[in-house]
Amino acid sequence: MKAMILRHTVSLEETDKPLELAEVPTPKAGHGEVLLQVLTCGVCHTELDEIEGRVSPSKWPIILGHEVVGRVAEIGSGVTQYKEGDRLGVGWVHCSSGSVDENLSSQFRATGCDVDGGYAEFMTVREDYAYPVPEIFSNEQAAPLLCAGAIGYRALKLTNLVDGQRLGFTGFGGSAHLVIQLARHMFPNSEFYVFARDDETRAFARHLGAVWAGDTSDRAPAKLHAIIDTTPAWKPVVEAMKNLAPGGRLVINAIRKEDTDKASLQELNYHDDLWMEREVKSVANITHHDIREFLPLAANIPIQPKVETYCFEDANRAIVELKRGQIQGAKVLLIGV
Repeated sequence: MKAMILRHTVSLEETDKPLELAEVPTPKAGHGEVLLQVLTCGVCHTELDEIEGRVSPSKWPIILGHEVVGRVAEIGSGVTQYKEGDRLGVGWVHCSSGSVDENLSSQFRATGCDVDGGYAEFMTVREDYAYPVPEIFSNEQAAPLLCAGAIGYRALKLTNLVDGQRLGFTGFGGSAHLVIQLARHMFPNSEFYVFARDDETRAFARHLGAVWAGDTSDRAPAKLHAIIDTTPAWKPVVEAMKNLAPGGRLVINAIRKEDTDKASLQELNYHDDLWMEREVKSVANITHHDIREFLPLAANIPIQPKVETYCFEDANRAIVELKRGQIQGAKVLLIGV
C-alpha cells in the first residue's frame, strides 16, 4: 500500500518535505481488530510536534495521522461490533486501559505515534477504539471531528462552564471553530469571545457566533469565566490570564508548546494574572468515551466543519501550510475517496 512515512525528526524551517511517499506492506487485522481502507485523514498540529521532535514517536519509520475515516475492508477473529463495509472513525487514542481516565494511563497508545496511523491507504485498529461515523457527515467533514472536535469537547467539559457564563477562545483553527458551535448548543445563554491574529479569522469567528473578536493581546470588553487555548505558543497563555475573571479557568488544549516565545511567561504578574483563584488546566490526550459521546452530539446539532482538502500526495504541503498558520478551519487529506 501507499503511505506517507516519517523517517526521522526534522525542522520545518529546513525542509518542506518531511514525509516520504513509499510502498509499505498492507497490515492485516489481528484478533479483535478491523482493517480500514482509509478514505480521509485530518491534519493535526500534533503532527507538527512529531515531525519537529516535541513529541517522540515510539517507532521509526512511523505513519502519522489520527483523524481517520475509513471503511472496514477486513475483520479479525473475535470482532462482533462491525462488518465489512461499515464506515468508522479513529482518533488519537488507539488503545488504552478502557477506564474513564484511560487518557492518563500508562497503557495509552496513540494513533500515528505509538502505532501507524491514517496517512496511508490502510490501517488497523481494535474494534472498541473505532466509532461509527454519523451519516450526516461526509468523509471530509468527519475527519476533524475525530480529534479536533472530540478533544475540543473534552476541553469544553474541563472549563466547568455554567450556562450564561462567558467563554473565550484563544486561537481559532481546526478545534475552536468546531467547539464554538458545540458551546452555543450546550450553553445557549453564554457569550463567546475569540482572540485571533488576523482579521479574516476574527471575521470567521463572528460569523460562527462570537459576540466579540480581537487580537491575541487585546482585552475583551468583559472578564471571562473560562478560556480555551488551542495555540502552540506561550504568549496567548499569558494574555488569556489577563482576561480571566476571578475564579476563572484557562484550559490549555495542546499536547506540547513550542519554545520560540517561552520568554513571554516572564510577563505573568502573580497579583494581576493568577491571584483570586484563577487557574490553569491542561488537556491530556482523550478517551474513547469522549469520542463516543461527542460524535452523536455533533450530528444532533449538527456541527458544520469547515475543511480544506488536499490530495494524498500533497500531505507535505498541508503540513507546511499548517506550520505557517495558513489555516481557516481544518485540513483534510483525500486518500481513498
